[in-house]
Amino acid sequence: MLLHADPAHAFMPYPPVAVPSARTGALADLTFAAKDLFDVAGYPTGGGNPLMLAQSGIKTRTAPAVQALLDAGARFVGKTHTDELAFSMNGRNAHFGTPRNGAAPDRIPGGSSSGSASAVSNGLCDTALGTDTGGSVRAPASHCGLYGIRPTHGRIPLHGALDLSPSFDTCGFFARDVQTFSRVAEVMLGADPAALPARVRLLRPTDAWGLLAPEVVQAHEAAMARIVAALGQATDCTAALESFEPMYWNHRILQGREAWMTDGSFITRHAPPLGPGVAERFAWSSALSDEQVASARAYRARFRAQLAALLGTDGVMVLPTMPDVAPLLSSDESSLDTYRNDAIRLLCIAGLAGFPQLSLPLSTRLGAPLGMSLLGPAGSDQSLVALARRIVQG
Repeated sequence: MLLHADPAHAFMPYPPVAVPSARTGALADLTFAAKDLFDVAGYPTGGGNPLMLAQSGIKTRTAPAVQALLDAGARFVGKTHTDELAFSMNGRNAHFGTPRNGAAPDRIPGGSSSGSASAVSNGLCDTALGTDTGGSVRAPASHCGLYGIRPTHGRIPLHGALDLSPSFDTCGFFARDVQTFSRVAEVMLGADPAALPARVRLLRPTDAWGLLAPEVVQAHEAAMARIVAALGQATDCTAALESFEPMYWNHRILQGREAWMTDGSFITRHAPPLGPGVAERFAWSSALSDEQVASARAYRARFRAQLAALLGTDGVMVLPTMPDVAPLLSSDESSLDTYRNDAIRLLCIAGLAGFPQLSLPLSTRLGAPLGMSLLGPAGSDQSLVALARRIVQG
């Protein structure tokens, strides 16, 4: 860490090693951090697990996603905590602790990009890289009152980063304000291969909104009115294929199989002590059958085709990012697991399709932030950022 202090416990306490950046560039006045899944020359890559950290060694190359920010002049200040092996969504790490939620200190930050969201929400850096497999940028963005994006799958390279589930893994980023977020997006995303038109067709998935408690829907009313004022009236639609139950299970099956393919040999060989929830998810993943996986892959193809047809080239879905505000730090593991499972039903829409989703900090409830999302067709990432600017700036 290259900062003098870390009051939020957002950063891994690695010895400070300077990382060169361009003297000038589009982001020359900004600082950034990177989740401890990304390789940075001069640092180890721990992945939130002590044994993986011990085996890492010091990296000699920097991941392209990190290098893009350095080349644009942004100054690297450190590597941030991640949930263990990135296979969680709460921000708790049994080995390294829980970073502080800068917007709601009595609540979890969300994960697995917990440290990156914490660092930005506590003002320790201007932007930070995270990864999003099942919601690991969108969840902490909503919980910590930040802008955060899960890009189109494959849009930002993930070479030089630890995998979890490669067909779901994406590189996202956070910022506190839409201006900074837009500047980082220009560098990280480039031009859209499938830009949205000036006038979009706004869609409101009634089944997704139906997953929320009435008081949460009410908390979003002002934000929804703000979005409609900026983008036009929303048309009701249905997001799920059949219902959210098969979507939830097929998402879990595919993610779980790939997670076991990625980390199963490490777990089997070394039997590392894994934290609560993480151990159970890997155990469940190890028992999945080839038949379950084949069926889930076919389901994903059908769902992706349905959502692509629904959105077309001009459709943008507006939906809640998470089912509610972040749970309290005092919540037990059972409550957190229930919340995580509820969240997956919302988050799996973009995950199964591989489409971009941008969370905006537009709502609050119980004094805590609550994100609202825009979800667009594949390749429309920059267009979603432009829509966010229109909504926020009026």
